[in-house]
Amino acid sequence: MRFLALLLTLLAAPSGACAEDVVFRVGLTTRDFIPAEPYDWRGAKTHALRATIWYPAAADAHERPQWVGPRIIPFFSAGSAAPDAEPAPGPRRSLIVLSHGNGGAAFQIAWLGTALARAGFIVVAVNHPGNNALEDYTVEGMSLWWLRAVDVSAVIDAMLVDKTFSSLIDPARIGVAGHSLGGYTALAAVGGISNPELLEAFCRSPAADASCKPPPPAAVMRQETQARLSVDIDFRQRYGQAGKSYRDERIRAAFAMAPGPGPIFAPDSLEKISLPVAIVAGSADEIIPTAAAAEAFARLIPHATLKIFPKAGHFVFLGTCTLVGTVFFRSSCRDPDGTDREAVHAETIKLAVDFFTGNLR
Repeated sequence: MRFLALLLTLLAAPSGACAEDVVFRVGLTTRDFIPAEPYDWRGAKTHALRATIWYPAAADAHERPQWVGPRIIPFFSAGSAAPDAEPAPGPRRSLIVLSHGNGGAAFQIAWLGTALARAGFIVVAVNHPGNNALEDYTVEGMSLWWLRAVDVSAVIDAMLVDKTFSSLIDPARIGVAGHSLGGYTALAAVGGISNPELLEAFCRSPAADASCKPPPPAAVMRQETQARLSVDIDFRQRYGQAGKSYRDERIRAAFAMAPGPGPIFAPDSLEKISLPVAIVAGSADEIIPTAAAAEAFARLIPHATLKIFPKAGHFVFLGTCTLVGTVFFRSSCRDPDGTDREAVHAETIKLAVDFFTGNLR
């Protein structure tokens, strides 16, 4: 309740936080978007982009708490929303695409999706093929990271022709946001060009940091990637597409939370990004230390803003866990001492709402 009260206060404050100075009820729905073939599904069994959509709902929408996990003992809170509620009337709204972290899922950033919808944005979070927690991971999904930006573009395509949302979206006001590898995805979608060789050289150097030794399953997948590159010509060719630009010209602003890994982008590509970019990270990030990632990206991208949360770790930007969740998902549910995850969420929400409100006009 304390977090909800603080959030509503921030969103209702007369500081330009809300595009229409209104706090909306939130609607929730899902889609399976099927892009035109051929599409690189990265070895995933599901040939659809599964997405969660949050949106401003009509004033009479009946919200209820959303949970992830068993009904009786859920693991995570996914905010409060009204499933399949009628959209709120009003002008066309900005669209924000959300990208989850490596091996994660859309529900992990429901706290941000819900809050942005409450502030008047239409928000869609995509589960990336071969790289999401809803199905088996694949080597392609865990290594061909730049194709996540293709997913973002495909979801924008689909939302702009969706029978419910196409008439509600202003196609000139589109943004992207993400956490961890989703933060990388956001930067790739606005012009960051990947160069895996830079990351490999960094990880062989004395400057190598924790991002060079990711936890399972990413570590195993990294080994399998190297093995595939030596024997699989088709995979090697697809891997070689990293150096292309995957920028989507329709995106006008990017908000990246704990982006990385490290020096994955060609520096000159970041220097050429002319769009507004906001980066937030934790000073105690144990998965993607900020020095070679968030801080370096912010220095290279012209006019980028950077907010570092003292003492916060990498997983502070995931959803709030229940007591049961902290038992089963100890590493991602527990923050360093002195960190208040709900307070970090509330401040991040205000930063994101102000950022997108100011830059998607």
